[in-house]
Amino acid sequence: MKTPIYAFDLDRYYDTRRFEALKAFAATKQTPFLLIDLGRIAERYDELVREMSFARPFYAVKANPHESILKLLAARGSSFDVASVYELDQMLALGVEPERISYGNTIKKARDIAYAYHKGIRLFATDSESDLRKIAENAPGSKVFYRILSDCSGADWPLSRKFGTHPDSIYRLIGLSTRLPVQPYGVSFHVGSQQRDIGQWGYLISTCRYLFDSAREFNVELKMINLGGGLPAQYFDPTPPIALYASEIRRFLEEDFGKDLPEIFIEPGRGMVGDAGILVTEVVLISKKSQVNPYSWVYLDTGKFGGLIETLDEAIKYPVYVDKKGPSQKVILAGPTCDSVDVLYEQFKYELPVTLAEGDRVYFLSTGAYTASYCSVNFNGFPPLTTHIFED
Repeated sequence: MKTPIYAFDLDRYYDTRRFEALKAFAATKQTPFLLIDLGRIAERYDELVREMSFARPFYAVKANPHESILKLLAARGSSFDVASVYELDQMLALGVEPERISYGNTIKKARDIAYAYHKGIRLFATDSESDLRKIAENAPGSKVFYRILSDCSGADWPLSRKFGTHPDSIYRLIGLSTRLPVQPYGVSFHVGSQQRDIGQWGYLISTCRYLFDSAREFNVELKMINLGGGLPAQYFDPTPPIALYASEIRRFLEEDFGKDLPEIFIEPGRGMVGDAGILVTEVVLISKKSQVNPYSWVYLDTGKFGGLIETLDEAIKYPVYVDKKGPSQKVILAGPTCDSVDVLYEQFKYELPVTLAEGDRVYFLSTGAYTASYCSVNFNGFPPLTTHIFED
């Protein structure tokens, strides 16, 4: 008999005893909310450092900027990638030294570059002549790294087109940098968020080799490769373990650069905190659009505008768990707002128990990344998603 989607093997995501402890902790809290298992983030950070000992982690703050997460990672020695001066101020307020912070957004105002420089930031990403000239003028002497355009094929949440530039354009930017008061330092790329094709790192690392060699025509010795993000969380469709990603990425690096590697950075976001989150929701309404329609609509008390924006185009399919068991039916999951876009899964239908009732809780697992940080502020009057921290 086919196993219903709601009755997946929970052990793949959580130890049963720990999950029960998390549910008990959450029982008295009003939905919707995000529950963060802080211990799981500590375990993932330690795993990444162990498996990718050749790389320096810069946690992507945008994935989840909750203060408890940032404090934990800072205490463990992580560096941080920020995308704005607001994230920069948050990190500095927590006592993180500017030497541990990279300004990784290639879209920056001149005054924000100047502000970051004044605060001690000396490491900036770039992918255009205009941005490079703004860095040179407002952050003289800083190290710059150039972001390669990638197509992000194989990723559940691609980041292509908007960021990065063609290697030939980077070649010209390196040449321009030698005439400006900046230090050409390295190259970066992003294979796309939730990347399932490990081979994407291989192709882009080879492109880095080409740029390292080409830079020597300008008497420039590049020193760093930023591998970006892309490491996965465990969503509905399984992914290989982090150890396999790490061993393959090391192999790609050594094939192009030998054993004497340049400095290697990584920017884990989703891969760091995704599996540590449980978004707890409640069923508001169950209805059918017609008597002959076979599918019930299950409306939850949060949706696309309340933390689940990555269900857009049904790109990210979270594991969905309910306590009830028994016969199941395929349903359409939707959020509570007065916007027709606020439908989570309509084409891909989850199976939930026929006994599911209004008031029952529905748990979206692996929701630690890009949920609380993505949700709207006041759409339809709904407040931002509350986050609760579980520490054992």
